[in-house]
Amino acid sequence: MTYCVGMVLDKGLVLMSDTRTNSGVDNISVFRKMFRWSVPGQRMISLLTAGNLATTQAVISKLEERTKAPGDRHNSLFELPTMFQVAVEVGKLLRETVQATQADNGGMVAASRFNASIIVAGQIAGMEPRLFMVYPEGNFIEASFDTPFFQIGETKYGRPILIRGYDRSMSFEDAIKLLMVSFDSTLKANLSVGLPLDLMVMERDNFEPLHERRIEHDDPYFDAISSSWSDALRKAFHSLPDYTFYQQVE
Repeated sequence: MTYCVGMVLDKGLVLMSDTRTNSGVDNISVFRKMFRWSVPGQRMISLLTAGNLATTQAVISKLEERTKAPGDRHNSLFELPTMFQVAVEVGKLLRETVQATQADNGGMVAASRFNASIIVAGQIAGMEPRLFMVYPEGNFIEASFDTPFFQIGETKYGRPILIRGYDRSMSFEDAIKLLMVSFDSTLKANLSVGLPLDLMVMERDNFEPLHERRIEHDDPYFDAISSSWSDALRKAFHSLPDYTFYQQVE
């Protein structure tokens, strides 16, 4: 399992993903789930992946045509004219990969075992930044004012803070703080999500990352967010009205 979030702001897009991959409690590895490609002044596209690792790595390889000799490779993401068509291409490759993997296993294994979901984020010059969530079947939905962020993977623990704290006009810095609280809540509740975390900020009409970094286990800011959020929750809890077993009679 993993946890990834893509968020739309007035200023651009903010993306965060964990890096944990596990096949049982005794087989835990670190794999990047965030990938990006850019053409300076023209486009920047990023994918966040969750689900079967072999499936998602195959999709990334197909996009980059890694099966071909280096001189023959030709990333279709650099040529598609709109972000909508980028989402269509990613969905097609994801669906084909899931179906092919199931077929390779004689169709005896449920397709859900090879399923994956992908968040597609980016901007092409002259157009708006756009955010899509692609399902294993290859279909997808686009973020909107009513649905301004997408989560994939282990979503339930980090969702409440996003719903309560999100504001489309918020600064990138506040969005990062909100995402860190969401990820900290998820890490505390589910061992299948873990550090390091990858973070990227895509500013509107800037076709290189405005901010990009990996948050390691000893990151002082993330540690401060984690401890401060725990303290704030305890204080908020104790500030609530006390419950009593006895009904007061006036």
